[in-house]
Amino acid sequence: MKVVIATRGSELALWQAHHVEARLRQGGVEVELSVIKTSGDRIQDVPLAKVGGKGLFVKEIEQALAERTADLAVHSMKDVPAELAPGLAIAAVSAREVPNDALCARAPTTLDELPRGATVGTSSMRRQCQLLARRPDLRIEMLRGNVPTRIRKLDAGQFDAVVLAAAGLTRLGMADRITQRLPIELSIPAVAQGVLAIEIRADDARVRALARAALHDPTTEAHVAAERAFLAKMGGSCQTPLAAHAVDDAGGLHVIGMCGMPDGSRILRAEVRGPRADAARLGERLGDDLLAQGAAEILAATAM
Repeated sequence: MKVVIATRGSELALWQAHHVEARLRQGGVEVELSVIKTSGDRIQDVPLAKVGGKGLFVKEIEQALAERTADLAVHSMKDVPAELAPGLAIAAVSAREVPNDALCARAPTTLDELPRGATVGTSSMRRQCQLLARRPDLRIEMLRGNVPTRIRKLDAGQFDAVVLAAAGLTRLGMADRITQRLPIELSIPAVAQGVLAIEIRADDARVRALARAALHDPTTEAHVAAERAFLAKMGGSCQTPLAAHAVDDAGGLHVIGMCGMPDGSRILRAEVRGPRADAARLGERLGDDLLAQGAAEILAATAM
């Protein structure tokens, strides 16, 4: 029995693919990796929001699944669009690594302690929005590239600090570069941040069973279902700062969400609670709450 894993070639993507490979091999599965360079990897000098968003990191990989040159793909779940390509499905999700955003500064410091007018690097409208809401004096500049490249740019003096996902830094053994793990209430994470996803052809029952046996975490599945239902309800693009995060709460789920203007001048927040079995409906309710507050105006303004 053999499966081919399609993956990007960055250090983090390869860590993720090898992690899944090791889990599959523990179950007696023969595994081969197929490294694919995506549009998101090739386009490094333009903000993602201007060239198609995070879906650029999965398009060619999904094509390999559709063409049957690969059996499964490993993604950072936060990079997977709310709507999958026809004929494909998420077979399994991993237990979540630490979900927070992380500040990495050249000097040991926190966000509030950065000098006035400090230059902070990020390619995320979501992060930019929440950073500027807290610190409107900051200069936010585009930061692209894989995790080690972003840290090298910091060390070279291009930025006073950069903001990355703590999960990626942790997985690459670079958690010591974190000078502050940003509190969830200050910077609500991206939908499904810290979660790995295994994508397959929807009709491939054999690979689905192997993936779920190797990796699947039902608790994270419920959290991600709520968060992605919120994302689908909002229908926002990569240009719209959107965030949602779900946690267990008194036997059910507590889901918080955010929609804001990129400059941080207006941020709407909401939260819902309910049974885990209603995870997707909770995500939709969260979206409804934000839309009732006026999120449609923000979505329309940022889509222009």
